[in-house]
Amino acid sequence: MTTPDSHEQRPTETLDYEPIVKIKTRNEKLNQTIDSVNTTVGRFERYPVIAHLIRAAERFNDRLGNQFGAAITYFSFLSLIPILMVAFAAGGYILASHPTLLQDIFNKILENVSDPTLAATLKNTINTAIQQRTTVGLVGLLIALYSGINWMGNLREAVRAQSRDKWERNPQDQEKFWLKYLRDFISLIGLLVALIVTLSITSVAGSAQTMLITLLQLEGIEWLKPVWHLVGLAVSVLANYLLFFWIFWRLPRHRPRKKALIRGTFIAAIGFEIIKIIMTYSLPKLVSSPSGAAFGSVLGLMAFFYFFARLTLFCAAWIATAQYKDDPRMPGKTHS
Repeated sequence: MTTPDSHEQRPTETLDYEPIVKIKTRNEKLNQTIDSVNTTVGRFERYPVIAHLIRAAERFNDRLGNQFGAAITYFSFLSLIPILMVAFAAGGYILASHPTLLQDIFNKILENVSDPTLAATLKNTINTAIQQRTTVGLVGLLIALYSGINWMGNLREAVRAQSRDKWERNPQDQEKFWLKYLRDFISLIGLLVALIVTLSITSVAGSAQTMLITLLQLEGIEWLKPVWHLVGLAVSVLANYLLFFWIFWRLPRHRPRKKALIRGTFIAAIGFEIIKIIMTYSLPKLVSSPSGAAFGSVLGLMAFFYFFARLTLFCAAWIATAQYKDDPRMPGKTHS
């Protein structure tokens, strides 16, 4: 037998369970959504290109790619000081052998500098550069050689850290002090030769293209201008390719696989060209403001070195983590 009180309590009990049911339903839907997203992401990550990028990014981060990039940037910027000293001395030799050019510079200073004290200071600085050109040049050359060898050693260690199969340094990686410096010196000379060849290719190709356009009188054809830009861009990428090919082929202790080396170097060449284009358009805007005029060039140079270092190390990690169907490291393959 039921009472009126029991009839009144039933709706209340039903209402008490409704929020719990709704919460459970929401949790189930949320879990289903998360599972669906994870499944989609997992399917997306199984694509070879995406999986390779993930492996490269993980190796880059695990092996301190950002920290190595900052160190390379620091040593790159530090190496500019002795290079400027050598350039300062070279300018002194040029001015000493050309008195007319020296007098023209003094006249320009007097015309453009209204403060007599500042003009006298500039003249004394130029005279000091001429008088001490030998000392400044020799000291700058020795410091440039020492800092350049150390820079090459840091770049080599950073690239090897990304290229080794294991993060720890192997016993065979240990080298004698003099052998390490000799190897870095040879590598530095090789890098300078590669850089000279790269710049020569770009310069000669640009001059030849300009001469050819002028010779054939094609300056007025508007639709050909994008074609010339693309040709110049292709030549610049080719020059970048030669530079990075030397870095990735010479600096690691072991030779990377040919297919991975070719593709990774191509990625580095395109990335470096993008960095140069961005810096070309952004640096003038950076130095246009008063504060940018004082620090913009320094910040732009440091940013250029930093992006170059990060690109180099990431592509080294990309080459080291490349896997192909005939790779013994692939799942289901055995080491030969």
